[in-house]
Amino acid sequence: MTAQRETLGALAPAVDQFQKVTASYWPGLFHCYDVPDLPRTNNELEQYFGSARYHERRASGRKGASPGLVVRGAVRVVAAVATRDHGFDEVTLRPTDLAAWRALRRHLATRQAARCAQRRFRRDPGAYLAALEEALLRVSLPA
Repeated sequence: MTAQRETLGALAPAVDQFQKVTASYWPGLFHCYDVPDLPRTNNELEQYFGSARYHERRASGRKGASPGLVVRGAVRVVAAVATRDHGFDEVTLRPTDLAAWRALRRHLATRQAARCAQRRFRRDPGAYLAALEEALLRVSLPA
């Protein structure tokens, strides 16, 4: 780019700006060359997620994302991609860090409870809000 900068005419300052911005991002710009087996292009990542989406559609029969994928997508997509490369035995699947595993389970349970509350609200907003108000009054009023 620098060698052909003079041939660009009015766009020459854009080359300077591009080089300045690229230099500021340089340390983390190309992780694909530092990390082995990291896909070089976005196309490979698209293929990974696209295949997970395809198999989820085939299994659930839904055109959009299934509720299970929305709630547990962080776990299910990784599992789908990992099992495509090789199988796992029970020893490999056993959690090594129980605290991290329990934190992940709590996070997934929280997401599941939020989805459940959304569904209850959509089905009957009046009853849902009345139950919330009753629970709030029960907690805030002295016995």
